[in-house]
Amino acid sequence: ERKRKMDSEMTLSLFLVSAFTKKPKTTEVTAGSAAVFEAETEKAGIKVKWQRAGTEITESEKYVIKAEGNKHSLTINNVGKEDDVTYAVIAGSSKVKFELKVKEPVTPAEVAPAPAASELPAPPVESSQNTEGNREHFISAGTQPEEPLDPIGLFVTRPQDGEVTVGGNITFTAKVAGESLLKKPSVKWFKGKWMDLGSKVGKHLQLHDTYDRNNKVYTFEMEIIEANMTFAGGYRCEVSTKDKFDSSNFNLIVNEAPITGDLDIRSAFRPVVRTSEAKSESQSDVDVWEILRKAPPSEYEKIAFQYGITDLRGMLKRLKRIKKEEKKSTAFQKKLDPAYQVDKGQKIKLMVEVANPDADVKWLKNGQEIQCFGSESVCCSHDYFFFFPLLYMSTHGTGYYLFRYIFEAIGNKRILTINHCSLADDAAYECVVGEEKSFTELFVKEPPILITHPLEDQMVMVGERVEFECEVSEEGATVKWEKDGIELTREETFKYRFKKDGKKQYLIINDSTKEDSGHYTVKTNGGVSVAELIVQEKKLEVYQSIADLTVKARDQAVFKCEVSDENVKGIWLKNGKEVVPDERIKISHIGRIHKLTIEDVTPGDEADYSFIPQGFAYNLSAKLQFLGKTLKLYLKVIFSAFATEPPKIHLDCLGQSPDTIVVVAGNKLRLDVPISGDPTPTVIWQKVNKDKILQDRGKDDNGSREWTMHLLFESEGRVRVEMHEDHCVFIIEGAEKEDEGVYRVIVKNPVGEDKADITVKVIDVPDPPEAPKISNIGEDYCTVQWQPPKYDGGQPVLGYILERKKKKSYRWMRLNFDLLKELTYEAKRMIEGVVYEMRIYAVNSIGMSRPSPASQPFMPIAPPSEPTHFTVEDVSDSTVALKWRPPERIGAGGLDGYIVEYCKDGSTEWIPALPGLTERTSALIKDLVTGDKLQFRIKAINLAGESGAAIIKEPVTVQEILQRPKIWLPRHLRQTLVKKVGETINIVIPFQGKPRPKIIWMKDGQTLDSKDVGIRNSNTDTILFIRRAELHHSGAYEVTLQIENMTDKVTITMQIIDKPGPPQNIKLVDVWGFNAALEWTPPQDDGNAQILGYTVQKADKKTMEWYTVFDHYRRTNCVVSDLIMGNEYFFRIFSENLCGLSETAATTKNPAYIQKTGTTYKPPSYKEHDFSEPPKFTHPLVNRSVIAGYNTTLSCAVRGIPKPKIFWYKNKMDLSGDAKYRMFSKQGVLTLEIRKPTPFDGGCYTCKAVNECGEAEIECRLDVRGNQMNLMDNTNTAMKNE
Repeated sequence: ERKRKMDSEMTLSLFLVSAFTKKPKTTEVTAGSAAVFEAETEKAGIKVKWQRAGTEITESEKYVIKAEGNKHSLTINNVGKEDDVTYAVIAGSSKVKFELKVKEPVTPAEVAPAPAASELPAPPVESSQNTEGNREHFISAGTQPEEPLDPIGLFVTRPQDGEVTVGGNITFTAKVAGESLLKKPSVKWFKGKWMDLGSKVGKHLQLHDTYDRNNKVYTFEMEIIEANMTFAGGYRCEVSTKDKFDSSNFNLIVNEAPITGDLDIRSAFRPVVRTSEAKSESQSDVDVWEILRKAPPSEYEKIAFQYGITDLRGMLKRLKRIKKEEKKSTAFQKKLDPAYQVDKGQKIKLMVEVANPDADVKWLKNGQEIQCFGSESVCCSHDYFFFFPLLYMSTHGTGYYLFRYIFEAIGNKRILTINHCSLADDAAYECVVGEEKSFTELFVKEPPILITHPLEDQMVMVGERVEFECEVSEEGATVKWEKDGIELTREETFKYRFKKDGKKQYLIINDSTKEDSGHYTVKTNGGVSVAELIVQEKKLEVYQSIADLTVKARDQAVFKCEVSDENVKGIWLKNGKEVVPDERIKISHIGRIHKLTIEDVTPGDEADYSFIPQGFAYNLSAKLQFLGKTLKLYLKVIFSAFATEPPKIHLDCLGQSPDTIVVVAGNKLRLDVPISGDPTPTVIWQKVNKDKILQDRGKDDNGSREWTMHLLFESEGRVRVEMHEDHCVFIIEGAEKEDEGVYRVIVKNPVGEDKADITVKVIDVPDPPEAPKISNIGEDYCTVQWQPPKYDGGQPVLGYILERKKKKSYRWMRLNFDLLKELTYEAKRMIEGVVYEMRIYAVNSIGMSRPSPASQPFMPIAPPSEPTHFTVEDVSDSTVALKWRPPERIGAGGLDGYIVEYCKDGSTEWIPALPGLTERTSALIKDLVTGDKLQFRIKAINLAGESGAAIIKEPVTVQEILQRPKIWLPRHLRQTLVKKVGETINIVIPFQGKPRPKIIWMKDGQTLDSKDVGIRNSNTDTILFIRRAELHHSGAYEVTLQIENMTDKVTITMQIIDKPGPPQNIKLVDVWGFNAALEWTPPQDDGNAQILGYTVQKADKKTMEWYTVFDHYRRTNCVVSDLIMGNEYFFRIFSENLCGLSETAATTKNPAYIQKTGTTYKPPSYKEHDFSEPPKFTHPLVNRSVIAGYNTTLSCAVRGIPKPKIFWYKNKMDLSGDAKYRMFSKQGVLTLEIRKPTPFDGGCYTCKAVNECGEAEIECRLDVRGNQMNLMDNTNTAMKNE
């Protein structure tokens, strides 16, 4: 065993270090002389082999091999031309190649004059290195000889360095021997270290390859066409086969084209690209494996390329075998994790455990130390852990703030807490204890930015400013704006402007145009919001035009009009000239209403007045008619000739029908009624309400009528009458609908009376229509329907205005500028999946009504497309099985299910095949009549309605189709199915056949037992299930399908295997030297599987530790060698099959004794030495001063033979029975532990050691200090004052 361990250690040491410290070099000698090659190994005793052209060299007169310690040499005597080959020296896994160059001897007659410098041959070119391990290959100076056969390399001819002029062509050639290759090798060309030229083939680079069948050589060429200066540099050619790899480096020099004429002096200073010089011998002595062992994996490829290692895969395999002895940390018990992650704004704790509780640590961030008592950090110790709230909080202005960094020390734990992490904390952190470091990285994750307030749809006029606004969850967040799927950026014209204000984000469009219409999207990493912009051409609607006026002298005249745009300005004209406002004439513009007010009307104010909106081709005109007193004076003169005059009402002088007077709601009505009569008549005004009329107006006054009279008096109210000498005035301030009716004026005097009825009609804007109804909802459109308003305001409705908004928005957007004449409208350009509402306005000649109530919320969604791949899966005498795939387009409305219908061939009535909707993509239609021919169709249903119908082209006949039974046996069941005992067996065998076939299972010709084996059958497959396999389940299982007289059958062979039993009749046949011979017979139970081999183990009788001697051994006899002399051995043997090794082993009854050979050594007798000695303390007790409340220990060391007994005393009192003290003794180190000492535990402690040779004692002093609470209070107060 010791020898085996030594061999394994030696083998391991060969892998851990380089084998050679000095390597043989290529040598050139003269024919007939001797050549000597020397090598030195790292350690002495390593076996070294020498090879010639791949064949091992044996020692002879020509080849002399010497080995002295770690020095080895090979001497070749009488060198001839045949010795000019490649040699190698091998030690362990290291192999170094070298060459012997033989030159012919030079006779004096052959010595020629030295050639001129220009005639000297070109300097030698260093060939590329082909290394395996630390193998080196050099070519000597002088003319390059023919390259020798390389038993390991693949190249026959390697690419050589080349030189070309700018614009010229050059070809590099590599030849590979193909005699031993099964297929064409793979060749790659590289420039520099990594640039693969295979992807650069084109105008300036071509790659070619040919094969010479006679010589069996592959030729690979790289042609560079029209070279330029950038092509200069190092190149590499790599060739690889299934189990070999080789590469060759070469250089290309590109010279500038010569310039005719004047001399270019710059060429004297231009650097010339030269080939790399040969590596120095010192570099060749570098231990590459030691460099690789210490280097990080990211540097492996760089180092391999630098030192010429081309077999990267082999290099990695060897590095795996080299065990890296990682130095165990002495400062850390637990280091930081490799990385941490925390959300932005949260806190994170970085914790390490140090070996020494009193150790000081430093925390570094990106290599910079985090100061413990800086402005953003605080240190906390477990000694004043309960004062954390005071330590964490520090006054800052009028409030408090948490420290950014908190350092904690709790026992041997060191914790760094980072509060309110930001992106600045995303860095590398280190914890330093002494010279050791623990490294980690902290990644700060930004939470998704949400859109808390979405965009709103907008409608503007051409040239207006547009401002989209949204609100996000974080201030200063980065968002992305898009228009119709195209990202928006700041253009040179600054058409789009992006603005941030806290959490609000703005998109501003100056001077909008028709092209700006579309859908605008704002995107964050956590949400999307879409809004629509509609840009309309400027159009102006007149809601109320100005009307003609007839006024008296010194009265007020008001012209008023209302237009659709409240921002439109305009001018007033009088007889074509602009009206200039003054104290008597006022012009006002409030919202959409424009007014011209004339106070104290004079005859000069009678004219034609017009209002012209700026920027629009409109002209609103009306006439002002002045009513003077000329007619009144004329009448008075006429009637003054008579003494009396009956009263008379003169209404016909108004020039209009006296029966009806129309006034706009909210306007003032002033009616002047001229009267005459002598004496002056009395005027009575009454409002007549006709409650019920029994006779038509066309009949005489004898018709029965019911009247309700309301007497009007002079007052200061809203409706009043003013009396004057020759007329009376009827005034209504702010006319309302209730003021509408028939007003009767009666004048009386003693001579008689007169009366007249005046009908006042109040016209107003229409009442709001009822809420519109939404129908015919599509993907981005819908149909809006509404009813006329119940009251049209006394004027016919001219049209309607429609508005819409998103459900969660507050901004309504107008959908039409031209009045809608119909009661339906198709709204378009909506976003699918967004909830909208609609409302309607009615417009008459007076103006626009209040908005209607909003419609029911609705979502523009489109029905899905029709289902696809609708086919018949199966047909029986009464059922039809259908299957299909979901629609290609489902949309935002989702998919509620499918409706399946059928109709008889020749009929048009479709009958539902299933009750309600089905969510599955298959259906079985039952209870059909045999022989019927049916058409089937299917529709997809969602909130938007039904999709188009998918229809089976040909009618389906409901009739069972006879199909021959056929078993589709899976490929893995066509060979023996092997399972282990205890495994679950589940065999699924699909089949076809109609009608449903009869299925019969048999095992070895007998019916299966249903209690032991489970059988489940369906229409398409049959399943055999065994919950726990046993050996008796092995056999041939036969499955038979039968339909009437047609059958199909298959056989499945199943083999259940178990672990074998142990071998039998094991015998120890013979023991000789260091060997033992064993024999045995195969096991009685092979586990129902072939015995694959045996495992032989041995055990020393002293230790009974078993070691494996042979694995997978196939014979039933063996010889165990390399046994240790003087030991006794037992042997045991396990059987092995596919299931594994046997549970038990066969063991030899008697041990095999390996006898010692030669003379018997008799040791001399010596007097037994007395090793006993009295106790002696080798390490004394040390006086200590500790803090009360914390466990403390007293330690010392003692030696003595026999082992002494230990006694501890405090102030001469024995501590053995006191539970407060614990005593330990380990390897002579004595420890007394005092649990939570108090000041009373202070005193003199003594340790006494006693054995039969004597005794010894030692003592120390222990002081216990009280808990420094007052000191901590003072510390806290001082920190608060800071």
